[in-house]
Amino acid sequence: MAAAAPKPEILAAFEDAKGFMPVGEGLALYGAALDAGRLGLPLLEVGTYCGRSAILLADAARECGVTALTVDHHRGSEEQQPGWEYHDPQTVDPELGVMDTLPTFRRTLYRAGLEEHVVALVGRSPQIAKVWGTPLGLVFIDGGHTDEHANADYEGWARHIAEGGLLVIHDVFPEPEDEFTGQAPYRVYLRALASGAFTEVSATDSLRVLRRTRAGS
Repeated sequence: MAAAAPKPEILAAFEDAKGFMPVGEGLALYGAALDAGRLGLPLLEVGTYCGRSAILLADAARECGVTALTVDHHRGSEEQQPGWEYHDPQTVDPELGVMDTLPTFRRTLYRAGLEEHVVALVGRSPQIAKVWGTPLGLVFIDGGHTDEHANADYEGWARHIAEGGLLVIHDVFPEPEDEFTGQAPYRVYLRALASGAFTEVSATDSLRVLRRTRAGS
């Protein structure tokens, strides 16, 4: 895995952006993105929120001469809805009264100077995956944390990862007490390993990096 770190201004933009990914995991994601970017294929993340991790993917994409793709409906996942721990009232559309993180995401990319390196796919992950047909160098799964959503993200996107490409899964928590926040991603991680198509490359806190070593899903 690449050990390079982003430039200080990119790391500062990441730390300033609204979101939940710690710096250590962000650096591991950045290294994975640089690694996968050498395949010359797009880097895709599922679950964009306000663009914190997208900054790192976009900068790695810029370094490698590829494009970063982000998939999100921008209405927030389960734990980000009103009344839940991770809800941020600033992400609510004042006219419609529903979450809309797309404006914040666009401001995040603009301030980081990375807009031209990102294509935002606005919609639900399974719908977009169903019509997707291009090989990908990296898929970063960081969307909904229910089994339904995590499995749909895996089933929709892992099959598009080229041989030698990377599957990155966030919020992998093996402990049963983390059922709501991390057990579904953990089960997807186990599913990917059990498929025989992926081999683990690294684990950084709750971030897992796996490489596609043969065809399959």
